[in-house]
Amino acid sequence: MTSPAAFLAPIVLLFSPPAPADEAGDLSAPRSSVALDRAEPGWRVLDAVRGTPVQRQVRIEQRVIIRIVPRSAAARQGASSFVEAPRQNTRLVERKAGDCVPAAAVGAVQPAPDNRLMLFMRDRRLYSAKLERSCHARDFYSGFYVERNEDGMICVDRDKLQSRTGSKCEVTEISQMVPARD
Repeated sequence: MTSPAAFLAPIVLLFSPPAPADEAGDLSAPRSSVALDRAEPGWRVLDAVRGTPVQRQVRIEQRVIIRIVPRSAAARQGASSFVEAPRQNTRLVERKAGDCVPAAAVGAVQPAPDNRLMLFMRDRRLYSAKLERSCHARDFYSGFYVERNEDGMICVDRDKLQSRTGSKCEVTEISQMVPARD
């Protein structure tokens, strides 16, 4: 039967450091494994790690685009949840509304005559947004996209509305549509 020392001896030899010879060839004076020479190739890798780190920049951008959809077919037939259906004899007139409307409050859009978009608000108000001369309101038949600003508003002479067909138009005037007082 073989002794366990015969099996363990090769393993011990694998993990024990070799005794290096000094410059004179003397094997009796082994060097400590902690005090290795810095010129050895293994230490060069560690020196490179300790060197000046490379600075890299990361830019994080956030872009939020709001999509405004056209009115549904049910809304066009008078069952709108956004605006009460106007009576047959009710005439709408424009009233000055300021330069901005909240983008999140716009519930639907519909092209209108005179190069205007009718903005149906979620609180049942109705606004008219006039587009610049080079644009056509009919390009916005399938809604539009607008990039969200810090204030969350769609403003005159600032924001561009992008139709789903690709055209970009600036809003030149915003007015509120109210029933005419006879």
